[in-house]
Amino acid sequence: MKKLSLIIVNYNVKEFLLNLLDSLEKALSGTDSEIIVVDNASEDGSVEVISEKYPEVIVIANSDNPGFGRANNQGLEIAKGEYIVLINPDTIVREDTFIKMLSFFDKFPEAGMAGCKVLNPDGSLQLPCRRGFPGPWTSFTKVTGLSTLFPKSPFFARYNLTYLDENDTYEVDAISGAFMMFRRKVYEEIGGFDPEFFMYGEDLDLCYRTQKAGFKVYYVHNTEIIHYKGESTRRSSMDETRIFYDAMHKFVKKHFSSSILVEFILRFAIILRKFVAFLNIYKLAILSITLDFIFFGFSLFAADQLYLSEKWKGFPDIVIPWIFIIPSFMQVIISGFAGVYNKKSLSIFRCLISLGAGFVILSTITFFLKQYAFSRAVLLITYLLLIFILPLWRILFKVIFKTGVISPSRKRRTAIVGTGPSALSLARKLKSTYTSIHNITGLIDTGKERGKTGGKEFKVLGNIAGFDKIIRDFNIEKVIFSSDEISFNQMFGLVSESQGQPVEFMVAGTDHGYLVGKSSITMLDDIALLKLSYNISLPLHKGGKFLMDYLLSIFILLFIYPFSYIGSKISGRKGEFIRFVLSIPKVLSGKKSLVGPAESSDYEGLYLGRTGLTGLWYTESIDTGNKEEINNLNIFYAKNQNIWLDFDILGQSIAKMFIKKEDQL
Repeated sequence: MKKLSLIIVNYNVKEFLLNLLDSLEKALSGTDSEIIVVDNASEDGSVEVISEKYPEVIVIANSDNPGFGRANNQGLEIAKGEYIVLINPDTIVREDTFIKMLSFFDKFPEAGMAGCKVLNPDGSLQLPCRRGFPGPWTSFTKVTGLSTLFPKSPFFARYNLTYLDENDTYEVDAISGAFMMFRRKVYEEIGGFDPEFFMYGEDLDLCYRTQKAGFKVYYVHNTEIIHYKGESTRRSSMDETRIFYDAMHKFVKKHFSSSILVEFILRFAIILRKFVAFLNIYKLAILSITLDFIFFGFSLFAADQLYLSEKWKGFPDIVIPWIFIIPSFMQVIISGFAGVYNKKSLSIFRCLISLGAGFVILSTITFFLKQYAFSRAVLLITYLLLIFILPLWRILFKVIFKTGVISPSRKRRTAIVGTGPSALSLARKLKSTYTSIHNITGLIDTGKERGKTGGKEFKVLGNIAGFDKIIRDFNIEKVIFSSDEISFNQMFGLVSESQGQPVEFMVAGTDHGYLVGKSSITMLDDIALLKLSYNISLPLHKGGKFLMDYLLSIFILLFIYPFSYIGSKISGRKGEFIRFVLSIPKVLSGKKSLVGPAESSDYEGLYLGRTGLTGLWYTESIDTGNKEEINNLNIFYAKNQNIWLDFDILGQSIAKMFIKKEDQL
């Protein structure tokens, strides 16, 4: 019999799984253990790469996706360990995780199951790693927000146990399915997961049955894992919210159905939470529908008032308020069919198309329903107002609140932990990739002097002993760990140390082909450059860029250019902003664009747009002598170009033109 059996259910998270297996290799060193991966029909090559890189791992390759619980049961049936660990693929563990967990079970013979501390990628505690069962009062306080208002109250905060110290070990109702460790005799007595749970709820059910069998469940504080929560569901077409609350319904029905009152309260709480979750997911679409409805009614009322005359006395009282409500509702329906209402973006183009369709449809209806054909002139004025009002509120939300803008990841101040050859190779790779842009602020020394080379090419910001201070002093926004140069124990320590700071932590795969962090994968191996159809070459984007260039340039030429020209002649000096303004005629002549690639781009045959008076090459901190880096920025811009990115770059450029050089350093 083995000491430990680890079971991992994988679904399309190859890179996360590889990082986990890398951390397990170190954590299980010297332990008699086995690793079982159950793959639920992944389409990302997970099975092939595991078999190649980790031949000692036992792989069960399913031809379909039977769900989380059933897949774990497949692994449990062949597991030979005295202790069994169920662990999610989107996690990483410390080198001491299993040593400390085994030590805990030795000291607490009454413990049948235990979970360790689970951290979010930013170092904060992932609350579900220790929680109470969703009884009636617990569910009520959770749903009403009382548990959030009074997180330190044992009376109100029983679901996530936030009144308990996360740095203590104690008995709990339930632990997270991301990491569950239990004795073999627990499995032999209660069996595995209930197969009725496809995903979510099965961990609560297993904990509940464990305690019913007379075993205790514990939260262990002195070791931890990092969990990139929800990655498998993000890579599938499953409705995560629906599946979660359906699972909670099953749990309530199975364990609390003996009391009609209890079941009613819990079912009501779950339905309310599902409704709140729906509102949160679709809040942008709901906001758009609401504002469009209000503005349509307002525009119709304004048109009615504007057209008042001896000939037109206004809408008859008998049709008010329905004359404002029904057409507004019809326009919202038309906009919905036109795809205007998206949960992530605010589409101005689709909005204008839907207004055109709405005008035609409502005008046509008046021909068939003569009793409602009060005034086509009022309808025309209404839509003329809407052509300005509906796009305008969307533009304001995009520009002021950055709402509804789907834009590429921007360059953030990045530090790499490591100064040796591995970290240096990673830094070079990050600078050369064009799928994303990285501002390598510098390297952080791990204290290993041997093989240190980073300082010759990249600035060494300091030692990990002063990690927290380095993050603050250099305004670091992203930290990337080179796993070849720092232990997982050290990684966890640094992540915990920086808890509360706005920093994203990522781990580079051992082959530096990808980065794992914050439930996302960044691939670093770019495909070969072909004649790809980037945004910059698409008709819709080209049209928007053309209008932006000419409309803004005409405005600058009429209202700013004369003063800039006269001022430069009088003073004899030309600042960056003056030079920008005096170059506007080149935009109107078609030689340049307001925003575009740098002149030094040399990708022949690949359309990157007209050279810009400004662009990412101007706003980002780059080595202007590094041709490869400029080319990468130009490719990145062409690939992700849209009018909102252009506005953003233009705004940053103008702001930068007025900042003194010494303030930019």
